[in-house]
Amino acid sequence: MGKYKLRWFKRTSIINNLIFFQDLIVICVCFALFGAMIIQLADMFHALIYIRNPQEVTSDTLILLILVELFRLLVTYLEEHRISVEVAVEVAIVSILREVIVRGLLEFATGKIVAIGVFLLALAILLRARPWSFLDEKIDGHNSDAMDEENSK
Repeated sequence: MGKYKLRWFKRTSIINNLIFFQDLIVICVCFALFGAMIIQLADMFHALIYIRNPQEVTSDTLILLILVELFRLLVTYLEEHRISVEVAVEVAIVSILREVIVRGLLEFATGKIVAIGVFLLALAILLRARPWSFLDEKIDGHNSDAMDEENSK
């Protein structure tokens, strides 16, 4: 009986099953996000045709762009099992700019405007400094270029 091992209690089997269920959850979120994009697109066309309020059309367009970027982030996760920092930063920047555009800059207090500016500057620096980062050079203690060469053989 001691030699009998259940398949569910093997470490690799548990990890593979958890990864499978995590991917399944992400796929469900992708479908929900795709549905939300279709609904947002219909709202945008409705606002364009009937309402003719530029602020509402701009808001709907920016929400649609945010949803598209989030969808891209999830697809990147499904393909590579990692989160793309660049896409996440782009989503954050567009989200902040959407709030500023929809509310109007005059509705924010001076301290909040400065905080938004500093946060946007930090995100922009992160977005521009990421390609030169040393974080991508080593993955699990191995050189990523060497791994790419081994995978291409």
